[in-house]
Amino acid sequence: MATPEEQITPADAAIVTTGTGRKGPEEHDLPESLKYDMDLCLEILRNVLGEYNPELLSTFDTVRHYAVEASAEHFAELKDPNPDQDGLKEAVNVIDNMTLHDAQLLARAFATYFHLANLSEENYRVSVLHEHENNVPVDQAVDPINELTVAYHQLINETGPAKAKELLNQLEFHPVFTAHPTEARRKAVEGKIRRVSELLEEYKRLGGSDKKECLRRLYNEIDALFRTSPIALKKPTPVEEADTILDIFDNTLFNTIPKVYRRFDDWVLGDKAGLVEPACPAFFHPGSWIGSDRDGNPNVTAKVSRAVARKFSDHVIAALEQATRTVGRNLTMEAETTPPSAELKNLWSHQKEMSERLTDKAALISTKEMHRAVMLVMADRLHYTIERDADLMYHSCDNFLADLKVVQRSLAAAGAKRSAYGPLQDLIWQTETFGFHMVEMEFRQHSVVHARALADIREHGLHGERGELQPMTHEVLDTFRALGAIQKRNGLKAARRYIISFTKSAQNIKDVYELNRLAFSHPEDVPTIDVIPLFEQLEDLQNSVDVLEEMIKIPEVQARLKATGNKLEV
Repeated sequence: MATPEEQITPADAAIVTTGTGRKGPEEHDLPESLKYDMDLCLEILRNVLGEYNPELLSTFDTVRHYAVEASAEHFAELKDPNPDQDGLKEAVNVIDNMTLHDAQLLARAFATYFHLANLSEENYRVSVLHEHENNVPVDQAVDPINELTVAYHQLINETGPAKAKELLNQLEFHPVFTAHPTEARRKAVEGKIRRVSELLEEYKRLGGSDKKECLRRLYNEIDALFRTSPIALKKPTPVEEADTILDIFDNTLFNTIPKVYRRFDDWVLGDKAGLVEPACPAFFHPGSWIGSDRDGNPNVTAKVSRAVARKFSDHVIAALEQATRTVGRNLTMEAETTPPSAELKNLWSHQKEMSERLTDKAALISTKEMHRAVMLVMADRLHYTIERDADLMYHSCDNFLADLKVVQRSLAAAGAKRSAYGPLQDLIWQTETFGFHMVEMEFRQHSVVHARALADIREHGLHGERGELQPMTHEVLDTFRALGAIQKRNGLKAARRYIISFTKSAQNIKDVYELNRLAFSHPEDVPTIDVIPLFEQLEDLQNSVDVLEEMIKIPEVQARLKATGNKLEV
């Protein structure tokens, strides 16, 4: 058996040797920029706590001191199992002697402290990546910072350029936002953390009165962060939980993802990037269980799923509308220098035939700046898509994407390559990535619920001919109808995955396909679904191969395998 000293990792040994285990995070021998941020954040927080209540500041410092001691003792015990001091007990004693109210304030103070420490580390990691990027020559064969380019370069060496490109076009990254995330932060708190992060970066670059004003704003945000309850005033409904995704979409995904694609293009295409068709496919396709995972959550109903899907759809279409309008307004090239193609002229004619109400505003500029006019009408059509105006709306994202590519081809044919493959290409990537659905909703339910619903239908009849069906049976059928409605409105990608919790046999998969059929009176209304078994227990996992062998014999599964190139999700 290894001795305590032999169990120490190299990193732990360094801490024990140097004694840094007795230091707070901001006191470690940290990189200068990280130490600067953490020192500044701690200084501001301590001042904020002192302004709120000097006794709270004193307690915060005391508990923090004992916590640091406890951390040091943890490492010391690896060498000395019988330390003289016990910082953890001292910290516990302090807290035990506090009133509940004071203990809650202390907990909030430490929560604020950890938020600030985390964001300082995140800022440092980003700055290191930027520094490494700046040191990579633009003509270097491989960008070592971009793992995707490294992998693609290796793929080219192993398979050749043609095969590598074919495989690249099949790339898909599918992260999933789960319902009720354990580390979810209140939106109000998240916003303050984001603003503190931005202000920290600004503070380093500013000087004089601007620096003083930035510091004042940092104090305001950190003070407000401490005073804001980390827990929402009420538990969010499943529909309100969707706001988490909307916030991430607005502040990160929508504008960041095209930059990721562009960065890959810059490496693959070099100086041609932005002048030719892109090499990078839109491979990022996020999924979500929010509003669709009903296993064990009676609050997630068919009605909720429809509402969440509508919320996602309206939000992403509004973002596409704004982006289309912005790109369109900048396409001010005159017909004399950038003649529109016959295809673009035909699209403009189609828009005029559709509605003079749409084209009247753009008619004045159409003769000289047709690319701009067409894009502005497209933006208006997106507005009416949210309004569900049957005459003017886009009935599918594919139609909108097709119009974007008409504009792109026209610009490219006219020699305006930078306009064709610049911001317009970013908009095309955003459309290909998020569609009219934003995220792919993944439905989930327990296998036992399906079995009970089918047994209820067989006993009482699909329409209750032999007695009233159970409420849960109605809800199960309504769930498939909701999935079908979402798919019909926003496309196949919007909702096609149906996950079965506690899958134990191929019969569980058959049950879902049967319920999907029974939920609709007309066969043409039955949605396309991919049923995904979820093996959650060891015994089920051990039997999974047998279950999958039986699963692929199911006619509906065979049809989907044929349609997807023999792809099966488990």
